[in-house]
Amino acid sequence: MTQYIAKTPDGNGYVDYTAEENNTWAFLYDRQMKLIRGRACDEYLLGLDILGLSNDNIPQLPDVNRALRQSTGWEVAAVPALIPFGRFFELLANKQFPAATFIRSKEEIDYLQEPDIFHEIYGHCPLLTDPIYAEFVHNYGKLGLSATAQERVYLARVFWFTIEFGLIQKNNDLRIYGAGILSSKSETVYSLESNKPQRKPFDLLDVLRTPYRIDIMQTIYFVIHQFEDIYNAMDTSIMQRISEAIELGNFEPSFPEKNAPSAKSRHDC
Repeated sequence: MTQYIAKTPDGNGYVDYTAEENNTWAFLYDRQMKLIRGRACDEYLLGLDILGLSNDNIPQLPDVNRALRQSTGWEVAAVPALIPFGRFFELLANKQFPAATFIRSKEEIDYLQEPDIFHEIYGHCPLLTDPIYAEFVHNYGKLGLSATAQERVYLARVFWFTIEFGLIQKNNDLRIYGAGILSSKSETVYSLESNKPQRKPFDLLDVLRTPYRIDIMQTIYFVIHQFEDIYNAMDTSIMQRISEAIELGNFEPSFPEKNAPSAKSRHDC
């Protein structure tokens, strides 16, 4: 369930945001732009330039779409705050990335569980200008569309540990490419500089067997060396790997139970 209601675009795809909502975007944008310097991967920074995002106001989807279509043929589709898995995979399979047209409240400025337009546009869309990354997401959508409910649980782990919380290392320089990190004040620093989480080389079978929690700072990050690493993993053979993961079973969780006293929420970080 969500407390947020997405705004309905007009006939041209534009949304009339309030001054307060635009100010929230400006605050989040300025804060993250300072934090990602030296931390975000080059492909993401290039994508920011291509999209032409700024702190002036919340980007309008038709403007974002013009840049995406020219780069990789992708678009952003306006959706409610939460959509079913089937609809999610259908959009990705058609090169449309879902974006809820609301922005978080001041009370949840640092973290909210629902993906808002700041997370979707600032976090996800810049890398959709990269051809290899964009094709990886496209293939992910096509495979998810034909997957069973059980297989989708395992595909969700791939999404989580790559598209949302992935790290990339080039020439011993560790950077961020996951949107869940890049749109988060705390996790942008924590993911690279804290000595608490594990940072493991990307291995598809390991990813498929690794549980996660959405409401805490991540305890494990998987590190790739190039986007081809995840692109090559996203073909029909992944279903066989999912079968292997089911047979082998999950790894022991590296995080405390949800209600355990030691569980540290993102709000504390």
